Amino acid sequence: MSTSTNLTTKHLLLALLTVFIWGTNFIAIYIGLKEFPPFLLCAARFGLAAFPWIFILPRPKASFKLILGFGVFNFAMQFGLMFTGIHLGLSPGLSSLVLQVQVFFSMALAYMFFREKPSLFKIIGSLISFIGIGIVASHINGSATLIGLILTLFAALSWAFGNIYTKKINSDSPLSLVVWGNLVAFPFMMILSFIFEGPTVIIDSVQNVSWPTIAAVFYIVYLSTHLGYGLWGYLIKTYSTSAVVPFTLLVPVVGFITSALVLNEELTSWKIIASLFIMGGLVFNLFEKSIRKILNKITRKG
Repeated sequence: MSTSTNLTTKHLLLALLTVFIWGTNFIAIYIGLKEFPPFLLCAARFGLAAFPWIFILPRPKASFKLILGFGVFNFAMQFGLMFTGIHLGLSPGLSSLVLQVQVFFSMALAYMFFREKPSLFKIIGSLISFIGIGIVASHINGSATLIGLILTLFAALSWAFGNIYTKKINSDSPLSLVVWGNLVAFPFMMILSFIFEGPTVIIDSVQNVSWPTIAAVFYIVYLSTHLGYGLWGYLIKTYSTSAVVPFTLLVPVVGFITSALVLNEELTSWKIIASLFIMGGLVFNLFEKSIRKILNKITRKG
């Protein structure tokens, strides 16, 4: 496991590609939730992401306990909570932003489990970004939206735990880990769908599915899950957690812009200000060395 803090140009581009895929994924989720209830949409995602690929890709060389934890936290809990949050009123753009609290959860958990102590600059950068999250929280109103916010915060915590399991497993094939993690999540979500949404709703949703929903599910499965999490697992495995997770702070920026363009979601001034704080925090993280050099020069001149 590497503790490198600087991504190569190639890996930087892969991180930005992942960010773009995940940012636009919230539109696909919004479209899918128009016809599928949240637990059923999650089950469809997990099932298609797992089958038939588990018969092609070998099981990761890790204990069943670790694979179970990865699947439960990184997929079942994260997406079950997030999809339900969007279903209960949190817009796709705001959901993409609130989910980025996982950056702070991930850094804290990485320190607890791996003693990956983030530098002072990374902590400052995270705090700058957290101001953006605070701006979002200050504009939340209405009981449904509040429930959506709370559920999405728990989804962020689940994602952070999923990152820890990714590092612990340290799979040779990140895509294989994603496929087997989805296999673990699939039965959990099917059971929840049968209990809370009911067989009648499930059958009706499947029988009346439209082509836009089918396209949305395929985007969620093959781009967001297979490609996105495959690349993410590779980056998490290659670099320190504090070097990789700040990139996800760009996801809501992509989410806001694409939601405004495609879904006509209102792009208010406070959303723009929140995004600027988030991007500013990320820049502070990415250019830590340059900032250190500038501060050292100023100190020496002083």
